[in-house]
Amino acid sequence: MATFADQPIAALRSGHDELAALVRDLGPTDLVRPSGASQWQVSQVLSHLGSGAEINQATLTVALTGSPALDSEFNKRIWARWDAMAPLEHAEGFLEANRQLVEQYESLDATAREKLQIDLGFLPEPVDVGTAARMRLTEFALHQWDVEVGFNSFATVAPEAVPLLVDQVGMLLGWVAKPEALDGRQAHLALRLEDPERSLGLRLGERVELTEAPEQPDGELVAPAEAFLRLATGRLSPEHTPDGVTVTGPFSLDDLRKVFPGF
Repeated sequence: MATFADQPIAALRSGHDELAALVRDLGPTDLVRPSGASQWQVSQVLSHLGSGAEINQATLTVALTGSPALDSEFNKRIWARWDAMAPLEHAEGFLEANRQLVEQYESLDATAREKLQIDLGFLPEPVDVGTAARMRLTEFALHQWDVEVGFNSFATVAPEAVPLLVDQVGMLLGWVAKPEALDGRQAHLALRLEDPERSLGLRLGERVELTEAPEQPDGELVAPAEAFLRLATGRLSPEHTPDGVTVTGPFSLDDLRKVFPGF
């Protein structure tokens, strides 16, 4: 029986296998190269993914076993331990921690994938497995790109992840966008995405949000869905912008890059 969680779990598996194949071959010099994440070298991205995998697995284990909720200092202890690691330890730790998390997701039967509720600790209420897995996939797929682009300037977000992430990117915009970069200017753009196709609106003003496609747009943003995901998360610098990204209307692509500086 198919469940809402199946696709993100499968995408987490394929993403892990792809990134792990790269990480296993990295040496000390490779691990201190700049990544696609501002201010982070490759090993620091792997540290972030590895510590996140530990935290995600701990919350999943609590939900499965009914054990007491994690205390308020749990995450800080995990982060401190990973921060103290050397670059090679970041790589080795990531490979093990993320493998364990993916395997734990894969071990869940259909009932657990539909019924289990997970308290992630930072949301007002627990979420189902599918939602938790999609949230992890958002983090993982973008940081996978951060690592890969350090070695391949033409890297893209994993194709298996893009359709799943593009339909929830609107939830990110409220806290990643910086509307103050518009200096009070406003516009409602038509947003035409490709592969997969989506026809939406992008409202830019006091708030930045996705809407239904406007009947009379002030301009248009056309882009591969993968590129829009990277734009919205501060990863569409000029050197990493593919063909097919066009902007018309009152704002330029550089304006949009300022609205989405990353996080």
